[in-house]
Amino acid sequence: MKTLVVYTYPNHKSLNYAFLQKVIAGSNENPHIKELQVVDLYAEAFDPLLVFNEHKRRRDMHRDPVLEKYRKQITWADKIVFVYPIWWGRPPAMLMGYIDQLFSSNFAYKDKKGLLPDGLLKGKTVVCVSTMKGPTNYLLLWLNNAHKMLMKRALFSFVGIKKVKFFEFGNMENVNGKQTEKLEKVYRYFKKVAS
Repeated sequence: MKTLVVYTYPNHKSLNYAFLQKVIAGSNENPHIKELQVVDLYAEAFDPLLVFNEHKRRRDMHRDPVLEKYRKQITWADKIVFVYPIWWGRPPAMLMGYIDQLFSSNFAYKDKKGLLPDGLLKGKTVVCVSTMKGPTNYLLLWLNNAHKMLMKRALFSFVGIKKVKFFEFGNMENVNGKQTEKLEKVYRYFKKVAS
């Protein structure tokens, strides 16, 4: 299994970075994961801004040469792992800019007659590892699980990805937030996951 990890957090001395390290460590010990690539969007200075004008059209995003490296990574991967915080009930703007540009028409999906397009990323799986300051149930109780609906239904299902797993960890700024247990849970998952 070829695994792509997309890391979205600006600080390498953070809990999010510790989660990234656990994903990598577990993956490196997993005999099912043959190859691993990591994309650090902040370290690479990924530009999340969408620009459309007379020279750069939205319908041509799937051919944008600036994004070719990232498209190749997504095409290559069997499993895509996203590691990010949840800010204001959603992923950071940096990650959303990556998604806006990479999960584009004629690359991630193809329009067809009817309600839903043809998802072009079928067969891939996704894991989302996210952290937040508030309690874990905050998203469910106050936002009606908007984060999962956004990621699973509005994005991944739309592009053909049906198998999506979430690790949503709350209370991460609390000294009793069980950070070590949560880090180990992620490590154990990636050490054993088979698909």
